[in-house]
Amino acid sequence: MYDPVLLRTFLAVAGGHSFTVAAQQLGISQPTVSQQMRRLEDEVGRALFIRETRGVRLTEAGEALSGFAHRILGAHADAESYFRTSPTRGRLRFGTADDLAITQLPRILRQFRRLNPQVDLELTVDQSSVLTRRLAAGHLDLVFVKQPAVEAGEGTLVLHDQFVWAAEDAEPFLKQEQVPLVVHRAPSFTRQMAIDALEAAGRRWRIACTVRDINAMLAATRAGLGIAVLAHSLIPSDLQKVEVRLGLPALGPVDFRLLSNPAAPKPAVEALTTAIRSATLSAQAPLGAPTR
Repeated sequence: MYDPVLLRTFLAVAGGHSFTVAAQQLGISQPTVSQQMRRLEDEVGRALFIRETRGVRLTEAGEALSGFAHRILGAHADAESYFRTSPTRGRLRFGTADDLAITQLPRILRQFRRLNPQVDLELTVDQSSVLTRRLAAGHLDLVFVKQPAVEAGEGTLVLHDQFVWAAEDAEPFLKQEQVPLVVHRAPSFTRQMAIDALEAAGRRWRIACTVRDINAMLAATRAGLGIAVLAHSLIPSDLQKVEVRLGLPALGPVDFRLLSNPAAPKPAVEALTTAIRSATLSAQAPLGAPTR
């Protein structure tokens, strides 16, 4: 295994295209940088840099090592993080709304499990209203749900979003007197939101398709059976917003929140909460629309 110290210096040189810049960045002397890079080239058995008048650039071998170096140092960082803190243990009963489960959340849970191998995760996927009731009954420890946005909601706010009307294409619905809806079974706050908005706007509507989960909703919408209400950040690339073209009323905002049971194991709840919030904030964007 290559020395992480040498790899960090190598990446500093590669990033700055200069031994001098790398030395300044790392707080060491330029001769030390040169000595370390000679050692690394000896270990690799290949030339890593092409010296030019205005700096250095990577050889083909150097480009290859750059990718390996990032992965090796990433593994070192994960190991240091794992052993620097006491491992979180226990069982965590986690529930997530079905449409949030087909975003980047599986990747986040995989990373969480890798860093917290001693936490036994029990995953429940259902509608937000069902999960909230199960949390209140003490059957779940932490839930990731959608809720109508309010000024001071409970739990931890992960993302503020907006509900929109979505369809495969607006064209088939332009001349229809009634707005055909693809909705969840009642009770569903998105179903009621759609109906209330259309009633308030004086628009006629009909339930064209009732579904049990997000996969069925997307399938029905893609098939052109009707129009669905989705959070803006969760619209797949093959569907489109249609409220402007169809003259549909505006819908309300939505919050994605993490709610926890006060009796739940606090370290495990805090660890998963941090993982979900950090993934969202680091991307400076929503958890990501489902890809199809």
